[in-house]
Amino acid sequence: MTDTTAADDVNLGLLLFIPYRFMESAVMTALREQGHELTLTQARVFQRIDPQGTRMADLARASQLPKQTIGSVVDQLEKSGYVRRVPDPHDARSRQVQITERGDQLVAASIPTVRQVEAAWRDHLGPTRSQQLVEALTELRHITDTHLS
Repeated sequence: MTDTTAADDVNLGLLLFIPYRFMESAVMTALREQGHELTLTQARVFQRIDPQGTRMADLARASQLPKQTIGSVVDQLEKSGYVRRVPDPHDARSRQVQITERGDQLVAASIPTVRQVEAAWRDHLGPTRSQQLVEALTELRHITDTHLS
């Protein structure tokens, strides 16, 4: 009979989420310290906006939130100056959400924390396991990230 611990019973999804949540919390703390007040929902929606802009319907799909909720979140982000709505150049009936200069500053403010957390993970895992992890997660992204399609 083998010894099992509670950690052995943790499913893979949760094992993936725990480090993500750690990084997300570190980034949110750093952003708050720099004067950016966002909710987790706002941050999660914001990170799904393509640099060239994203249609509201695509943002709802990528964020897995109802269109009405996306509309409210985008309203909040727009009021804070992080995004703007512009006509979709490919569909006159649609609007795109684009990141503003203030939104670019938000992205830039998060980068040092992301790099710091990633460096700590690489130090802990070592270069080979870190590279294997990146490769495995990149491969999983192809079947799990609806934002890629």
